[in-house]
Amino acid sequence: MITIRTNHGDIRVELLDEKAPISCENFRQYAKDGHFDDTVFHRVIPNFMIQGGGMDASMTQKPTREPIRNEADNGVSNARGTLAMARTTVVDSATSQFFINLRDNDFLDHGTRDFGYAVFGQVSDGMDVVDAIAAVPTGNRGGHQDVPVEAVRIIGVTIDE
Repeated sequence: MITIRTNHGDIRVELLDEKAPISCENFRQYAKDGHFDDTVFHRVIPNFMIQGGGMDASMTQKPTREPIRNEADNGVSNARGTLAMARTTVVDSATSQFFINLRDNDFLDHGTRDFGYAVFGQVSDGMDVVDAIAAVPTGNRGGHQDVPVEAVRIIGVTIDE
């Protein structure tokens, strides 16, 4: 079990090790390294997803390790409450950023429009916190859209296993 501690409350996550072992180990290593400490949910789109894990409150991207292989072909759908790896248009480009689906986003699944986005976790407790984050006012900042007006901070991520 993983706990994402935010300034809006805690989000408890069950990692799906059997379905996405590379993504889960990647996420755990970033958590162990303290990478997520003092990052923010920098992209919040109601009725879609909240994204974080890579930028600080000044919208500066933190350095990352090398990208990992995309495991979107694992058969797990981008359903409400799942966590998936964020990436660029390059299939195997995910590093530290992740998103939490606010609704069933099956168009992000493998093979629906492209390779897809790898689901690697499921919120087990704290969807009320996720929904509260989804409701914060957003705007444009530093060349980014959908940025919370007041920072939604990830205080830290702990591994409770």
